[in-house]
Amino acid sequence: MLAIVAFAGWSANRAATETERALLENAINKSVGSVLDGLKSVAWWDEAVTRIGGDTVDLHFADTEFGLFLTETYGHDEVYVLDGNDRPIYAYKNGARAEPGAYDLRRAELSPVVAEVRGRPEDSGLKERPDEFGRTQSDYRTLSPAADIARWAGHIVTVGDRPAVVGAISIVPNIEMALLKGTPKLLVGVVYIKEEFISKIARSILLSDLELSPHAAAKSSVLSEPFVGDDGKHAGYLSWTTRRPGHILLSVILPLVACGVFGAGILSNQMFKRLRRASEELAQREAKSRHASRHDALSGLPNRMHMLEKVGQWLAKANLSLNGRRVVAAYVDIDKFKDINDTLGHETGDKLVRAVAERLRSRLRAGDFIARFGGDEFTILCLAEGEQGGKHLAERISAAFTEPFSIDGQSLRVKASIGIAIAPDHGTTTDELMRHADIALYDAKRQGRDRAIFFTADMARDVETRRAIEVDLRAAIERDELRLQYQPIVSCRTGEIVGAEALLRWCHPERGELPPSTFIPIAEDSGFMATLGTWMLDRAARDAKRWPNLDIAVNLSPLQFRQTDLPKIMKGLVEAHGLVPQRFVLEITEGVLLEANASTISTLDALQAMGFQTALDDFGTGYSSLLYLCNFKFHKIKIDRSFVANASSSETSRAIVQSVASLGRGLGMEIVAEGVETDYQAQLMSLFGCTELQGFYFSRPVEVDQLSALVKKFKPWQGPAPSKPALIEHTPGPTKASA
Repeated sequence: MLAIVAFAGWSANRAATETERALLENAINKSVGSVLDGLKSVAWWDEAVTRIGGDTVDLHFADTEFGLFLTETYGHDEVYVLDGNDRPIYAYKNGARAEPGAYDLRRAELSPVVAEVRGRPEDSGLKERPDEFGRTQSDYRTLSPAADIARWAGHIVTVGDRPAVVGAISIVPNIEMALLKGTPKLLVGVVYIKEEFISKIARSILLSDLELSPHAAAKSSVLSEPFVGDDGKHAGYLSWTTRRPGHILLSVILPLVACGVFGAGILSNQMFKRLRRASEELAQREAKSRHASRHDALSGLPNRMHMLEKVGQWLAKANLSLNGRRVVAAYVDIDKFKDINDTLGHETGDKLVRAVAERLRSRLRAGDFIARFGGDEFTILCLAEGEQGGKHLAERISAAFTEPFSIDGQSLRVKASIGIAIAPDHGTTTDELMRHADIALYDAKRQGRDRAIFFTADMARDVETRRAIEVDLRAAIERDELRLQYQPIVSCRTGEIVGAEALLRWCHPERGELPPSTFIPIAEDSGFMATLGTWMLDRAARDAKRWPNLDIAVNLSPLQFRQTDLPKIMKGLVEAHGLVPQRFVLEITEGVLLEANASTISTLDALQAMGFQTALDDFGTGYSSLLYLCNFKFHKIKIDRSFVANASSSETSRAIVQSVASLGRGLGMEIVAEGVETDYQAQLMSLFGCTELQGFYFSRPVEVDQLSALVKKFKPWQGPAPSKPALIEHTPGPTKASA
């Protein structure tokens, strides 16, 4: 009897150990899949594609949605974004944004995982690991084609002498597939296998003392297994106290045999209780894990994935064709949220997101559904009877923003833009409904924010037109189809042409000549304004060599200050074209100064230190402030054409022009009057103290080859004689409109 029981105990020990090994391997695979789940939550998203899909990265978006979110919510230690050629364009590590070049320190260790995602298994050399993440994506395929076009890989490798889970996944749209252009960018996450990582695995398989150590355990009662990564590198030993059923049989069951059936019944009862408790604990953990995967960690609301599932369920069950029932979908975006983050900090921004989530939730009806779609954007769904349901939902949402939010003792008054689409009127599928709500939100922002806009077919046509122009504009840049024209600038002192402003022009092969006011905003929204601006600077620098005695002015977009290394670019132009910085004028709009920060000031100082002239463009039309003139040392001020046009008939415009001219001269600046169309306006601006004039009166913008001829044949303009002050009192008739 003893021998039989002893053999049974040995067999049970062996079986228990094999079971624990299998459970441990399965838990590790699920942990790798969990890392990819975290990456997917932000990588399969239309906005992720648009915000980093151009030539530059929206760093604020990347910090909030990639760096901070993955670090705080999913415990990622390092986050990188690679472009289509696997070059790093964004990095986040040690709790802060890093230079993209930080990826190069990890390239050798992370490249095998990247190679697997890019379909180059021959460059990977990693051990094959079960695709636990891919196995769980079957439900997502019913909601979005993202899972079909994306690629991913997750492995355990040694990174910086430490074992880590490395995941890499394609950044692709989840609704509007047309947004994907070329090879997708990759989001790469690194999670180091530390104590808390191992503890989480230990809890999931009920091995409370599981640990990763550099050496095998010395105790015979502790099992130690070599922990080898997928790259074949030894990462230490996983050790734990194995359950020993054989020992239980020998020390417990034998005495129970003597106690008889009664003792056996007691033991069985205890075992069943323990199994029941273990089962309940596992069920609770599974429920918590399932809840976490479908809810946003910051706000506690359902997340993007949960929301898309809910839309599909409602559209399938709402009986939209009966009784006039509607599914109303609303996108809600906090206006000027970036300004709050930049001025008050991300912690305040996070608290505001939570406060807005709670306020919105309190304003909704019992059956309504609200989710955080990402960043400062929320999605609200409701079932409504009749077409007024969308209007009523918009009113409830707007009411949530009527009162200020109290954050850390500060009263923050914020508003929201709302885009609404209604099924079946605006679509009967998840893709259609959410895409149309997104289009309506975009239109609400474009119209000035703080409003609710309902989707219309015209909006969709406008979006399609903008996207068509965006595609054509990218192609035009690649084929060098854009060109510059130059409008002369005349000196009030000599009457001669002393400079010219470079103006961007594009003759579309089908739409004809498109004004910059049409395609420049599209370039800014699409993320390739930096490329377009650099092209314009390069072409103007090349053309400037033709006119060594003229100042060439080029307008800079605010995005060029925020998203490019402008001083480095200008230095490269000086070296490449022999550009004389003192003959190059960089025109800056008030929008740059309105959002001025330390980086903006540093860029301006660096440009001026290199010798470039700077001009404040369109002064007087926006948030013009004398602080601009005090805090930033400009060489020129350009008075907007609207004041020039009205100066002949408006006392206010005349007073403004005279004041600006007097102030500018007192600060040692040149004053340029734009939009001069008549000799009277030219005389008037000169009398008021302007030093340079620009407008149709002297010349329309001309092609590059025409400017040289124009300079040679231009007859110097005769400025006002001392005996002409009466011009100030004269009021001529209307003039032709400026272009």
